[in-house]
Amino acid sequence: MAVQSPLMTIMQNAARQASRSLIRDFGEVENLQVSRKGPADFVSAADKKAEEVLLDNLRRDRPGYSFLMEEGGEIKGTDKTHRFIVDPLDGTTNFLHGIPHFAISVALERNDELVAGLVYNPITDEMFHAEKGRGAFLNAGRGGADIKLKAAARTIFNDAIFATGLPFLGKPGHAKALTSLHKVMAETAGIRRLGAASLDLAWAAAGRFDGYWERGLAPWDTAAGIVIAREAGLVVRELDNESEDLSEHNACHSGNIICANADLLPDLMKRV
Repeated sequence: MAVQSPLMTIMQNAARQASRSLIRDFGEVENLQVSRKGPADFVSAADKKAEEVLLDNLRRDRPGYSFLMEEGGEIKGTDKTHRFIVDPLDGTTNFLHGIPHFAISVALERNDELVAGLVYNPITDEMFHAEKGRGAFLNAGRGGADIKLKAAARTIFNDAIFATGLPFLGKPGHAKALTSLHKVMAETAGIRRLGAASLDLAWAAAGRFDGYWERGLAPWDTAAGIVIAREAGLVVRELDNESEDLSEHNACHSGNIICANADLLPDLMKRV
């Protein structure tokens, strides 16, 4: 069982507090689907409300820390060495359509290095978490024991399943994404597109996927998942930059990310 640090306890408590409003609001989405206006404005409000709860809880327990938040942007604190990176609702489109696959994502930087990450799906009650040098874990229920995560050890590319993200209306890169899909899907057991980058990274850490790639992401999409993935044994890199190993650096600066175990990563990079 993982030895829980005070920092991780604080992060988990904040995530669970924020999850209460998300669970409640998610229950209302189905009713809103039939309205003429649709649930988009409602979901935006739910996103902001969860972020406020996270900010209030984290700021109370770690006063002075800085923040980088999806909705609130950058908030400078008196402590310049620590910064929380927060996405209160990763998988907004899933939430919007009543699909129970979304997450709260919280990471901590110390001196510009990612040192802790948490990804929590409040619907499944799966809490993925990791701290640098301590390993990655999954807690699948309140009061349950932590299960240590270890990435899948497959070495044969043809047997692997990979996750990715695809650009939607208004985002560039459709042709490149289709080219990558064609190259990977023709030589693997399958590709999955589930719509939440933080959970894709966490699921890869849990061995549910053999790897993951995506372009056009923001730091709050990937920061927590990077810590979890690398602590589970995956190599995480900047996509299109083979020399940039994110196990030694900060969050994904380019917004283009790729991860897999050391055996599969070269073959995946060649194709995407």
